Amino acid sequence: MDIKNAQKEVDDWIKEHGVRYFNELTNMAQLTEEVGEVARIIARRYGEQSEKESDKDKDLGEELADVLFVVLCLANQTGVDLQAAFNERMYKKGKRDHDRHHNNQKLK
Repeated sequence: MDIKNAQKEVDDWIKEHGVRYFNELTNMAQLTEEVGEVARIIARRYGEQSEKESDKDKDLGEELADVLFVVLCLANQTGVDLQAAFNERMYKKGKRDHDRHHNNQKLK
């Protein structure tokens, strides 16, 4: 699925199940909460913190999907074509960073 179709799928879901989009500020708070859940899993599973028993059942993929869902909501409600923005960003990053990381001694 491409990003444009994902945006449409989220919009269709909102219309069928969600009544309406939460306002942008609420969705920004929701995004922060979802990113926090991802951070908790990463910090405890891959970082130095010990993983609590209650965290062991958490699914990183599901939490990342929650982040993506809210990002798509924000894009939809603010009129951002995320596919076009992503394509443009990848093009710019490709030009800017073509040799940058290969020449970074810290990555060797």
